[in-house]
Amino acid sequence: MTLNTAQAQEGNAESGRAIVANRQQGLCLLCHSAPIPEERFQGNLAPDLAGVGDRYTKYELRQRIADSSAINPSTIMPSYAKTTGLTRVAPAYRDKAILTAQQIEDVVAYLVTLKAADKK
Repeated sequence: MTLNTAQAQEGNAESGRAIVANRQQGLCLLCHSAPIPEERFQGNLAPDLAGVGDRYTKYELRQRIADSSAINPSTIMPSYAKTTGLTRVAPAYRDKAILTAQQIEDVVAYLVTLKAADKK
């Protein structure tokens, strides 16, 4: 799965943080915890996002968000950009990506700012 970022601009970290924190849009905090103290009840099913900017490059983060199954076929993380080859998709969401290419760039811009020194 190749993410078409041709029309996406450089990501905005502030917008990316808002997407990560938003429980109706990104749903990241359902599984992950992150250094977003105002959001309570963060997940512990997936890796903590604190320090993720030290663990992965922009490219690696983008791939994990766009289609994590390309890295780990048994992942439970949704493919935020993929629209084909999916199962159990509600009719209202068929053929629609969870996030746009620009939103993915914004999330990546935020995640690369999360360094180990910022851990909770």
